[in-house]
Amino acid sequence: MLSMAQALDGVLDVLEMSPSSSSVSYATGVAVGVAITAVAGVAVAVAVGGLIYYNDGTLPFVPTWPGKRHHDPLTAEKWSAAFEPEEGQLLDGGSEVIYKVRKGGIEPSIRALVWPFLLGVYDLDSNCMERDAVKSCKKKEYEALRQQCCQICESLVKKSEEKQAGADQENPVENSDTRLPFVGEEDERPLSEVLPLEGGELAGLQNGSSRTAGDSQAESSSSPVVSEKVLETDVNSISKGKEIEAQTVEDFKNWQRIIRLDAVRMNAEWIPYAESQANVTVAEAALLAQQAGLMDDEHLEPSRRHHAARLVLILEAYTLFDPETGYCQGMSDLLSPFVALIDDDFEAFWCFVKFMEVARHNFRLDEVGIRRQLNLVSSILKASDPQLYRHLAHIRSEDCTFVYRMVVVLMRRELSFEQTLCLWEVMWADWAALASQRGLSDGRRTRDRLGPPSRDLLLYTIAAAVRKRRKFILGDCSGMDELVRECNGMAGNLDIWDLLHSARELVYSVHDEVSK
Repeated sequence: MLSMAQALDGVLDVLEMSPSSSSVSYATGVAVGVAITAVAGVAVAVAVGGLIYYNDGTLPFVPTWPGKRHHDPLTAEKWSAAFEPEEGQLLDGGSEVIYKVRKGGIEPSIRALVWPFLLGVYDLDSNCMERDAVKSCKKKEYEALRQQCCQICESLVKKSEEKQAGADQENPVENSDTRLPFVGEEDERPLSEVLPLEGGELAGLQNGSSRTAGDSQAESSSSPVVSEKVLETDVNSISKGKEIEAQTVEDFKNWQRIIRLDAVRMNAEWIPYAESQANVTVAEAALLAQQAGLMDDEHLEPSRRHHAARLVLILEAYTLFDPETGYCQGMSDLLSPFVALIDDDFEAFWCFVKFMEVARHNFRLDEVGIRRQLNLVSSILKASDPQLYRHLAHIRSEDCTFVYRMVVVLMRRELSFEQTLCLWEVMWADWAALASQRGLSDGRRTRDRLGPPSRDLLLYTIAAAVRKRRKFILGDCSGMDELVRECNGMAGNLDIWDLLHSARELVYSVHDEVSK
């Protein structure tokens, strides 16, 4: 049988012949060229057919789309041009913005402006006046939550002082340590033993609603025209009309202790992205650290100390907003980007709340949400790469628990800070596209190369990352330990845009199959 090279040589010979040559020889040459091309085509078809036959009827790879792969983010200029000049509404309901972010992410300078729209803090159809009303409402509600936090802290300190006074009366010993106790300081258990309450499934959460404190305000972004009377009533219901349960107070003490420990351990990756926060003074950092109740943090640079204090204040408020979830280690990793890029605590808080409407399932003690996601990663690998899946099954790792950390903190530990922001904002744009049915395509192609949006783009990205290590896994991995080490070794060695490209191809290729 002719080789591909021979076939191409024959075709080139025909192309080099002049039509003015002998009509017989030219026609003969064309016929020979067509025949050679047909034979070569049959050879390729046979080869591909053989691959499919020996791979359980599936290609052992995902076919790639042609075209140059490039990263083209939403720019500040395009963001400004996306708004109607008089009322300040997004043109075409934000469809172009969503599509642009899905395709290439966001320019760093405007992330803090775009994120609240993608996450649903502000409605895509809202105008400037409506967003100002929502912002006022959100700010008051956050301040009410912080007031509750302060009240709990005061009650815990008072209780601790009373307990200490009683102990001193029974055993009068001179005590030179007069500082106020660190809330939860008496609990010396290791962090692994301090667990939050089991988080129950919130009713209607998949539709973006929540039955936790602040329900009406969280939904206000979808109905932004709110009267001042309603705002005042809603805030009062939080700060005065709702008693804090005794169990929540006790849990708050444990959550607060873990939050404070986690906050001071955060790294400084975010500093290049937050110039205003990176330049805080020593006095400013010390004052906020005192308000947050931080101790043993004097060794931190002012910027990191300030960042840690903001994390504490916002996470404490979140535990009261969603006491069923409370706080678990890993949540500080999810909040840190919001704190770094958004200067106002209340706005960072509400972006985090919207993010947690999905991510909170990762922190349930029964791990129902985690297991669902791990099962979906397994299904994606089974549908897209049967050979790899069979090997994972052979070494009893087809449940994909080796990507547990990637799922829990949404690849925050495997990606750099910048890569994390790119992945998350592209995910949020997919969520916004599904929720609003906007930004689904660019409107200029019959078949959009970007493919359909997915609520589970993160999981397709994780599956794509695993498939990048396919050769090593098939050749050298004989158990779970090797797989975990290999996944942990991905940190700092991933190209996020290459991964997202591969993830989009997986969505396009196997979404229907894994969704059955």
